[in-house]
Amino acid sequence: MGAYILKRLALMIPTLVGIMLVNFVIVQFLPGGPVEQVLAKLQGHDVSATARIGGGGGGEVGQAGADAAGAAAGAEGGFTYRGAQGLDPEFIRQLEQQFGFDRPAHERFLKMLWDYFRFDFGNSYFRDRPVIDLIIEALPVSISLGLWLTFISYAVSIPLGIAKAVRDGSRFDVWTSAVIIVGYAIPSFLFAILLIVLFAGGSFWSIFPLRGLVSDNFDELTWWQKILDYAWHLVLPLTALAISSFATMTLLTKNSFLDEIRKQYVITARAKGLTERRVLYGHVFRNAMLIVIAGFPGAFISAFFTGSLLIEQIFSLDGLGLLGFKAAIDRDYPVVFATLYIFSLMGLLTNLITDVVYTLIDPRIDFEKREL
Repeated sequence: MGAYILKRLALMIPTLVGIMLVNFVIVQFLPGGPVEQVLAKLQGHDVSATARIGGGGGGEVGQAGADAAGAAAGAEGGFTYRGAQGLDPEFIRQLEQQFGFDRPAHERFLKMLWDYFRFDFGNSYFRDRPVIDLIIEALPVSISLGLWLTFISYAVSIPLGIAKAVRDGSRFDVWTSAVIIVGYAIPSFLFAILLIVLFAGGSFWSIFPLRGLVSDNFDELTWWQKILDYAWHLVLPLTALAISSFATMTLLTKNSFLDEIRKQYVITARAKGLTERRVLYGHVFRNAMLIVIAGFPGAFISAFFTGSLLIEQIFSLDGLGLLGFKAAIDRDYPVVFATLYIFSLMGLLTNLITDVVYTLIDPRIDFEKREL
């Protein structure tokens, strides 16, 4: 198993390079890059936007933007950029230099890879802060949503799926299937809005907080009050996310158990006089859970990033999903590529951990004998 793990770790390097390369090439053809964003904000008379510029190349960009704004001031004493005359080409050249776009694309890509392998993500273009600091600030939200959602989903779906498999075709099976399918059909963001209206001061009760992961006085609370406050803030976003996550895992568990229950070794075990509980959890469970575990990486990554993006927006939770989305809109490429790199690395590591768990559950699986 050790040799297989080393091979998988070695394969992560070209995989990461390929992922970053494809996205880097796509970005080169996207309109409205960071330089165009700066120029558009200057043309839009947005003086405050120039004050945000300074990351990704140093404070000189922010100063250059301020100088350009000052130079564009009209005779009336206000900021009246003369868009018809355009900006100084020298100023545009300085912007390109500060953002690093004066160098060939392959040089920028190779430098980005070298920096990212050392976890040096540089500075944000428009926030004047190191990207790693922005990611560290957003991690608690994403980890909270991702881990707790995965835990709750598996804790509910697996026992429910087993119960449905044992009672296949019964009234319990039919009614629970109807409930989880209806829950799956409701978009999580619509359910989140409903929860806000009902329980967060919308039109009925004001029981749960509307925004944030913790309260403003969190540091003043005792340790048990901090736990309660943290859980109190997570109730609504986790409920909104979990309502649609049960269906897939529950039905997957049920079908996997049904497939195993109908096999010959189960009939043989029953013929030997083993109790139904011993047959189910001593023989069926290990084999049936393999396909459930196979869905763990996708479920975790989805909960960690994609699935929580709208929920983060609705509940004002600054997680990695929302951070990456806003960075993509603003063309803040250091943040975009840093979040992409982290999620790709997490996905690869999660898949490797899944393979290791495979062997722990079923020793018959030997990845070292399989060609990569």
